Amino acid sequence: MSIPDKIQTWQMVKGPTYDKETQKVTAPGVLQKTEIPVPALGAGEVLVKIAGCGVCHTDLSYFYDGVPTVTKPPLTLGHEISGTVVAAGPGGESLVGKNVIVPAVMPCNSCDICAKDRGNRCLAQKMPGNSLGIYGGFSDYIPVPAHDLCVIEDLKGRPLENYAVIADAATTPYQAAIRAELTAGDPVLIMGVTGGVGVYMAQVAKAFGAKPLVGMARHEDKLKRALEMGVDYVINTKDKDFKAIQAEFKDVAKQAGAKANVGWKIFECTGVGAVQDTALGLLGFIGKMVVVGFGMSKNSYMLSRLMAFDAEIIGTWGCLPKYYPKVLEMVQSGQIQIDPLLETRPLSTIQQAFEEAHSGALMKRLVLTPDF
Repeated sequence: MSIPDKIQTWQMVKGPTYDKETQKVTAPGVLQKTEIPVPALGAGEVLVKIAGCGVCHTDLSYFYDGVPTVTKPPLTLGHEISGTVVAAGPGGESLVGKNVIVPAVMPCNSCDICAKDRGNRCLAQKMPGNSLGIYGGFSDYIPVPAHDLCVIEDLKGRPLENYAVIADAATTPYQAAIRAELTAGDPVLIMGVTGGVGVYMAQVAKAFGAKPLVGMARHEDKLKRALEMGVDYVINTKDKDFKAIQAEFKDVAKQAGAKANVGWKIFECTGVGAVQDTALGLLGFIGKMVVVGFGMSKNSYMLSRLMAFDAEIIGTWGCLPKYYPKVLEMVQSGQIQIDPLLETRPLSTIQQAFEEAHSGALMKRLVLTPDF
């Protein structure tokens, strides 16, 4: 296969603009179509021809909210990638020609954190669009480490670009379920069940045997879709204060034969401060709240409640690459649906795609396909 001289890409050449006095973002970042070099591939590295890259909330946080990236602009965003290996350095030759999913976080596999099987939070990890130098998924090619790529041996009739969402939207919830020690029969509440991660969190929780499975969000049409995806009960939180939400949650728990204040595993998938506050308020005896979504808000919570309730609040980041084949299997078996939940568009529409995704009005996750 021919190797290009240059990578065609849409870079974030400038991050968001701040007002120095208020420390608030006054303008988003700047995207620019450009070329970057194809690096010489070292041992254990490959070059992937990108089929598709999903537009994730994390990308929007970098672009609109000023969440810092490890590699400072200019850099190419995008970490939800599927594609085909077209070249390899020493040790990666067997992957040439293979269709792959590129893990959103690729650990070093040799540090103390990795040795504890927590490599998803490895401090030396490579993350496209963040800590992989200037390289990200909103391009036509990307150089990546080879050792943790998830090979798709059979596309099962699905376009390769559709598999991009597995790289984060579907695998991050799987890691969250592992962190929560989710088992069959556990009552589960998903905050932001209609979002890009929340709708997959629901499907993963269902596959793990959550019962009952309750979802909360503000968008009625998306809540109806959540029911179609296997959620048992939904609660529309729009224009409701905490007491009203709490009362409705108690009613739903009673209908399901569960206690509203005992044993719930709560997955907070929005990163929105007010939603996090609601989740904290609903955390009860021997419960677990798992923080899946990222945001910049700060919360106030009486930590002594954790002692009194014997409860836990834990965080989760990305997904260990070793779980990717299992999630791929779940997608191909139909346990996790991806096709009805995504829309592919040309990469040349990236600026409009960012704007629409940032508005929160989209029903589907956007996957951008290179069209240089």
